[in-house]
Amino acid sequence: MSRIGRMPIPVPAGVQVEITGSHVYVKGPKGQLERTFSPMIAIAREGDQIIITRNSNAPAQRSLHGTTRAVLANMIHGVSSGFEVALDVEGVGYRAEMQGPKLVLYVGYSHPVEIVPPSGISFDVDSKTRQIKVFGYDKEMVGQVAANIRKVRPPEPYHGKGIRYAGERIRRKAGKAGKGK
Repeated sequence: MSRIGRMPIPVPAGVQVEITGSHVYVKGPKGQLERTFSPMIAIAREGDQIIITRNSNAPAQRSLHGTTRAVLANMIHGVSSGFEVALDVEGVGYRAEMQGPKLVLYVGYSHPVEIVPPSGISFDVDSKTRQIKVFGYDKEMVGQVAANIRKVRPPEPYHGKGIRYAGERIRRKAGKAGKGK
């Protein structure tokens, strides 16, 4: 049996969980999420915990067991405390700033790049460290918005300029000067 799928999901105080068959609705202080899971996986609430079980050991059900538990746990964590992804802006003259709710990036193009946050997502920019933070309650959407920001100017391997995830290591290349004869 899946070791991740067997673990019960604790429901913190202030979070409401409604389970209707395979449809789950989660509401908390940060927001609300709902999702329909596969009917092959059983979701039940027992007290202040949610238990995920499967009917058989078929490969399709085994693969969904741990995934269903992880997605549901992320939904509960998101509406209770939220998620955050940090990005670093590297490069001479590269910077990011806020204009109202919009994020404006100056990353070497002839024009600034404006990114409007979708609902449930907010940005924060630290101009001293040149770090962008993406906040939200939906883990999937936070990760996708961060990936879209990184895609504006991905880090290049020769000088390391661009937008990268905080803590991401870029494999550097030597360039023409590093070649031997």
